[in-house]
Amino acid sequence: MKRKVIVIGGGASGLIAAGFACINGADVTVIERNEKTARKVMITGKGRCNVTNNCTLLNELISYVPTNGRFLFSAFSQFMPADTMELFEQLGVELKVERGNRVFPLSDSAKDIADALSRFAFTNGARLVRGRVTELIINSEAVCGVKLENGQELFADKIIVATGGKSYPLTGSTGDGYDFARQAGHTVVEPKPSLVPLECHEGFCTDLMGLSLRNVSISVINSENYREIYNDFGEMLFTHFGVSGPLILSASCHMKDMLPKKYEIHIDLKPALSHEQLDKRIQRDFLEFSNKNFINALDSLLPKKLVPVVVKLTGIKPSLKTNQITREQRGTLVNSLKDLKLTVKGFRPIDEAIITSGGVSVKEIDPKTMESKKISGLYFAGEVIDVDAYTGGYNLQIAFSTGRLAGICAAE
Repeated sequence: MKRKVIVIGGGASGLIAAGFACINGADVTVIERNEKTARKVMITGKGRCNVTNNCTLLNELISYVPTNGRFLFSAFSQFMPADTMELFEQLGVELKVERGNRVFPLSDSAKDIADALSRFAFTNGARLVRGRVTELIINSEAVCGVKLENGQELFADKIIVATGGKSYPLTGSTGDGYDFARQAGHTVVEPKPSLVPLECHEGFCTDLMGLSLRNVSISVINSENYREIYNDFGEMLFTHFGVSGPLILSASCHMKDMLPKKYEIHIDLKPALSHEQLDKRIQRDFLEFSNKNFINALDSLLPKKLVPVVVKLTGIKPSLKTNQITREQRGTLVNSLKDLKLTVKGFRPIDEAIITSGGVSVKEIDPKTMESKKISGLYFAGEVIDVDAYTGGYNLQIAFSTGRLAGICAAE
């Protein structure tokens, strides 16, 4: 007799779980509150869907998961990014690898990934029920079904909670899974935004709104002990409230216990040049523009929008001729370019976060099966678990690896 499995949530982890549970002989029902499945997948990667990262080494993959990465050892080791890529190609989605080993559909359309996930679940035999689960049905020390908002009760041998976190609530990620976990006696680590833009104290961020910086490096400092907690190289963006972009989103993962002014971001606008090399470059520019005002002599060095901000930070009079600038003033300019400092005020709201940090405690989930250690027959997959990774396709890989593992084990 087939084992009955209910999957709560028709997102990335839920659909993968459903498909693999079906393949392994289970009778599967997916319960999804939205009109369409995989809704959040549709908006990832700015609508292109960074489906995974073509990382080939297990330990390296784990290193990109700053929150409880070791918990994923079993899930990752059984389903690596190469397996994800093979699965989607078998489902008819051609893929391409871009900068930073980010993997996208060749079509640049997230819809292709969302459609493939749905095909994987439903052509393998899963049924779809539209509705919102309000609570688990628990009999003694085992879960045995769910209650829906309309009063309907559905029964099963195993339940997989794949409801996502609290980011992008319009896609259905409103934290319901945390309520189910608590009902089953689980500890839920307080959900916080992760991969989220940052608000900054500096008013010049508003002046720079819309400016994208490429090939810069950042260092994030905890001002309480002045220790570096993160550094990287890449792209960032200024906004009306502060900063965003890939570098900033990944940096936000490392900012725990957020307090105003606790974290500083130090931006090196010219990381390819040492202080001495940059000084020589500036001397050449000043020689070429020897009769120009200081503020008009930086156009070849900086984006136009950034020039007045840097000039103000140096304290050098904008109308001063470049041939009158002293060595000390030039040194101040070099330091401003090599260390543009921002003071973090806080995270943007959780509904602007790409993912949620926090969730069901990994101490209470068996990493080899994704089953609850608290109650029999209950499994967790994806973002509802207290794991989160950097930007670059790693979080979807977590969804796929944990979803697959939960689906296979629930079908046994």
